[in-house]
Amino acid sequence: QVQLVESGGGLVQAGGSLRLSCAASGRTFGRYAMGWFRQAPGKTREFVATISWSGGYTAYADSAKGRFTISRDNAVNTVYLQMNGLKPEDTAVYYCAARGEPTTATSDYAYTYWGQGTQVTVSS
Repeated sequence: QVQLVESGGGLVQAGGSLRLSCAASGRTFGRYAMGWFRQAPGKTREFVATISWSGGYTAYADSAKGRFTISRDNAVNTVYLQMNGLKPEDTAVYYCAARGEPTTATSDYAYTYWGQGTQVTVSS
C-alpha cells in the first residue's frame, strides 16, 4: 500500500515557475514508476510526465516537453515536478500517481495509487 500527498501548488503569473512535490509512504516506493497527471475544469484527466523506478527514464506529454521536469529522490520517498514557463492553459489540479511496477506508463489506468491533488492556477 502506498499513500501519496502532493504539495507545492498555488497561484502564479504566466511565465512563472512552481515545483510540485509528492511525498509517498511505504517501503516499496523505490520499486514503483511514478507519474504526474492533471485535470482542468470540464476536461478529462491527462498525462503530464512519468519517471521510472530508478529515475533513469522519463517521458513527457508534448505540452510539458521543454518546460516541465520530473525527478525523484528515493531516499526521501518523494517525486517532484518542476514547472517553468507556466501558461494559463496549465491551470488544473495536478495529481501524483504510483504504478505497482517499475516501468513507466502514460495511461492513467496503469496507475494503482493516487494522491488527492494540488491546485495550480496560472493567471494571464
